[in-house]
Amino acid sequence: MKKIEKRAIMCLLLGLVLVLGVGIFSYRYVVNGADWAAYEGNRDVYTKGDIKMGVLYDRNGELLMRNTSDGMKYNDNSNVRKALMHITGDKDNNISTGANRALADELVGYDLINGVYSLNQEGKEVHLTLNGSACATAYQALGDRKGCVGVYNYKTGEMICMVSTPTYDPKHPPKISDDDDSGVYINRFTSAKYAPGSTFKVLTAAAALETVEGSQEFSVHCSGVEDYGHGDKVTDLSAHGDVDMKEALEESCNVYFGQLAQKVGGRTLKKYVGKAHLDEGYSIDGIKTAAGTFEYPRKGIDLAWTGIGQYKDMVNPCAMMIFMGGIAGGGSAAEPYIVVRDSWADSLKEKLPVGDGGQIEMIEASTASTLKEMLANNVKNHYGSNMFPGLDVCAKSGTAEVGGDKRPNAWFAGFLDDDAHPYAFVVMVENGGYGTSVAGSIANKVLQDLMLY
Repeated sequence: MKKIEKRAIMCLLLGLVLVLGVGIFSYRYVVNGADWAAYEGNRDVYTKGDIKMGVLYDRNGELLMRNTSDGMKYNDNSNVRKALMHITGDKDNNISTGANRALADELVGYDLINGVYSLNQEGKEVHLTLNGSACATAYQALGDRKGCVGVYNYKTGEMICMVSTPTYDPKHPPKISDDDDSGVYINRFTSAKYAPGSTFKVLTAAAALETVEGSQEFSVHCSGVEDYGHGDKVTDLSAHGDVDMKEALEESCNVYFGQLAQKVGGRTLKKYVGKAHLDEGYSIDGIKTAAGTFEYPRKGIDLAWTGIGQYKDMVNPCAMMIFMGGIAGGGSAAEPYIVVRDSWADSLKEKLPVGDGGQIEMIEASTASTLKEMLANNVKNHYGSNMFPGLDVCAKSGTAEVGGDKRPNAWFAGFLDDDAHPYAFVVMVENGGYGTSVAGSIANKVLQDLMLY
C-alpha cells in the first residue's frame, strides 16, 4: 500500500513538473516567439544569413525596401534610398538600426497561431510612419555635411522624418575601407550624442521656473564676460546689457544662464535632466537611442558652463526633439514609434495611429506655457519669422563648441505651434557653425515639405 502511495505521489509530482514546464514554455513562447522566429538560424526566414521576407513602405504607401531570396530591392529614387539607408538597412547588414535587424519580427510576419507561415512566403507588408519625400528633402538639405534631422508628431508619437548623414546608396554600395572615420554606418539621430550648446538653456530655464522663486524676473547685467576667479571666465560674443530670462533666451546670453545655473544648482539640474529624459535612451520599435551623459558640479565655472550646455553635457538628438515636444504638448509628449500599428488596413491614411504611445511627463503645464512663449519670441524677434514663411515656429538654436580648431556643432530644435501639424523637430550639423543660419535653414526646408501633406 505504501509503495502505491509513493508511486502516486511521484506521478503527481511529475505531473506538476510537466504542467509547470508547459506553463513556462507557453509563457516564453508568447513573450519571445517573435524573436525565436526571426532568429538567423531559421532557414524559412533567412538565406545565407540574409532575411528573405518582408516589405517596407512609408506612410504614403511608397516602397522603401523589399526582401527577396535574391537580396534586398529598394525604392527607384536614389535620394529616398540614401535618406533612409539607416532605416532600411544595407545589403551587408552593417547598419544596426536597419529594418532587417530592428524590425525583423515585423517583417517575417510572425503571429502566435501561424508562426511565420504565409501563402506567398513573402512575409509581411510593414508600413512606417516616415514620410519618404520629407526624408529625401532632409537628406538634400544636409548635403555633404555630417548631421541628422528628426521630426515627429508629439501628440501621437509618429516619427515623420529620421535622416542621418553621411550616407550612401544601398542599391549601389561603395567600398568603405576599415580605416574610414566618416561614421557612415552610424545613425546620428539615434546612436550619437553631442554637446547641446545653447539648446540646453531651455532645460536650465525650465528647472529655474519650477524651483527658483522669481526666476522669470531675475535679471543680470551682461558686459560680455563674467569672471569666476582664478582666470575662469564665461564669455559671450557681445555685451547684452540688462537682461531677464526671456531676453537672455532670445539673445542666448551665456553670462545670464551661467548665473542662473548657480541659483538652480547641480542637484536640481540633475533632477530636471532626468525629468526631461535627456539622460535616458528610448526604444523606437526596437531601434535603441543613446542615453545622454552629464556631470553636475556643485558651483563655480563648471556649473555655469553645464547650465549653458557645454562642460561635459552630451545629448542625443532624438531626446532633445522629444523634450521640445514636451514643451509643445503642455508638459508631456508621446513616446516615439515608427511602425504603423495597422499595416493591413484597407485605407492606410484613415488608420494611422492616434495616441498609440504612452505620454512622457516632463514639466508642469505652466512651465511649458511660459517656455512656449519664449521660444516663439526667439523666432519672432531674433531669428526672424520670415525665415519660416507660413510657419508658426517656436525654437532655440545652439552653437556648441567642440574644442580645438574645429567649427562648432550647429543645433536648431523646436516645434510648430499648429494643431493641424503638431510636429517637434531637431536638426544637428557637425561642425556646421552657427545654429540658426545652418541648422535653422535645414529645418525650414523639411517643415515646408511636410506642409504639402
